[in-house]
Amino acid sequence: MSRRVVTVGALALLFALSGCALDRRDAPAPAPAPAGIARDELLSTLAACHLLRVGQTNDVAVSDAVVIAAADRYGLTVDAIVERSNRLIQEYRALGPVLVALAVDACRSLSAETGVTSALMRFEPDGRPRMVWLRIDDVEMTEGFAERVMVELRQRRAIGLVINSPGGSVHEARKLGRWLRANGLRTAVDRVCTSACVDVLAGGVERYVTRDARLGVHQSKVPHLYSSHEGGQLYVADSARYLREMGVDAEMAIAAASVPNDKILLIPLSDALATGLVTGVVDGFQ
Repeated sequence: MSRRVVTVGALALLFALSGCALDRRDAPAPAPAPAGIARDELLSTLAACHLLRVGQTNDVAVSDAVVIAAADRYGLTVDAIVERSNRLIQEYRALGPVLVALAVDACRSLSAETGVTSALMRFEPDGRPRMVWLRIDDVEMTEGFAERVMVELRQRRAIGLVINSPGGSVHEARKLGRWLRANGLRTAVDRVCTSACVDVLAGGVERYVTRDARLGVHQSKVPHLYSSHEGGQLYVADSARYLREMGVDAEMAIAAASVPNDKILLIPLSDALATGLVTGVVDGFQ
C-alpha cells in the first residue's frame, strides 16, 4: 500500500494562469463585464466563489481557478476580491446555507463565462501555486475509506488525488467522488483503476490518466438491498445516475453491467475521453 504526496509537473501549464492577476504590466486592457452584469455585481460573484473554497478548506491561501481567470480577464485585483469577500461574510453571516448556494452558482457561472473548469487552487506562502497531489496505490475501498482519504487530502493540502485501486465498496467510492467534485479537486490514474475505483476517478473536476494507465469496469456485487431482479435494475440505474451527475456518459454504466463480476472490461483511452470519464492525458507524475 502506498499513500504519499506527489508533485505533478505534467500539469504545471494548467496553473500558469494563477499568476496572471498579480502582474498586468504586459497584459491587454481588461474586458468589460459580461452583458447584463454590472462590474460591482461581477466583483461580488468572484468574491462568492472565492469564499466557497476558503470556507471548504478553512484556509485563506486558496481560491478557485475561475476566480483567477475572471480576475485576469476583467482586470480585478486580488485586494478588491478579498475586500468584497470580507463584506459578503458580514452580509450573509445569518444566512448560512444561502451563501453556500450563491457561491456554488457563482463558481458555475464564472466557469461558463471563462471556459475554465471550477477547481480548487492552493498557494504556497510565496504566492506560487501549490502543485501537490495525494497518491494512493493498491488500496481496496473498505468501510471508512472515503472519510480517511478526505482527512488526508485536507491535512496534506493537496489539490488532487492520484488513485490506483482494484475497487471495493461502491458506496465509499461514490461518497468520495461526490466530495471531490463539491470541493473542486482533481483525480488521476497512472497505473490501474478498476471497478469502484472508476467512480472515484469520475468524481474529479478534471480527470487525468497516463497513456499506459488501465481503466476497467464490470458488474458490481449487488448489495442485499438490491438482491431481486428489479433491485438489480435499480442498481444499474443508480450507477447511470451517478455517472451522469459527474458529467460522464451513462452508457459506461450499461457497459459495466454487461460484464460478469469475475471479469474486467478494459476501457480504451479513446472511449474514456469520448465519454468524459477522462478529460486529459498527461505524461506522468514526479
